Amino acid sequence: MSDLSEFEEMYLKRIFEAHFAEPGEIVRTTKLAELMEVSPASTTEMIQRLSVRDYVTYIPYKGCRLTSEGFKHASRIKRREELLKILLTDVIRFDGDIDSVACKIEHSIDENLEASIDRMLGYPERNKDGVMIPTVDRSMITSTTNILLPLSALPEETPSIIELINSSGVAIKTLENAGIKIGNSIIKKSNKFYCDGSEIAFSRELSFKIIVRVE
Repeated sequence: MSDLSEFEEMYLKRIFEAHFAEPGEIVRTTKLAELMEVSPASTTEMIQRLSVRDYVTYIPYKGCRLTSEGFKHASRIKRREELLKILLTDVIRFDGDIDSVACKIEHSIDENLEASIDRMLGYPERNKDGVMIPTVDRSMITSTTNILLPLSALPEETPSIIELINSSGVAIKTLENAGIKIGNSIIKKSNKFYCDGSEIAFSRELSFKIIVRVE
């Protein structure tokens, strides 16, 4: 469990974002203060505090850089934010301030919940703008049962049941006409899908919208 406060995590994430925008550059104290909407004096104090705990390297009168430990933690927070934005947009279809909500929730997610969201979303590699999402080591245990995941992430030879079709009425009707309905059994063999024993075909986009439960 992290020993950092939410505010400290926000500092690390902002340093990470500034580093991403200008790789190799020192993150200036004034720039970081602007991003955090606090005074340069407060920012300097926080940088020094994070430096003592080996999350950043403090360069007096200039700014800071993330240490390897700081980079690891900051990239994880950023990753959770990006996953939450996709969840809120594509699954929940939240029409409020997605950035603000994701920012609030990201600090409360642990590794298990992060892994579940990642799996549910089909292991996305890029955000909505096409930017790479910070990566982590994943281990997909195919024998795990009773988990929900998009059809796109279903391992080979793993029986499952269709639980949800997250799409429009027209798309759902098209799938139903093809024999793909909630409650039907579906399995992947040699990169082909079989629903109740019959081979079926649909777009890759739809495979992300069909949610199945591994048996």
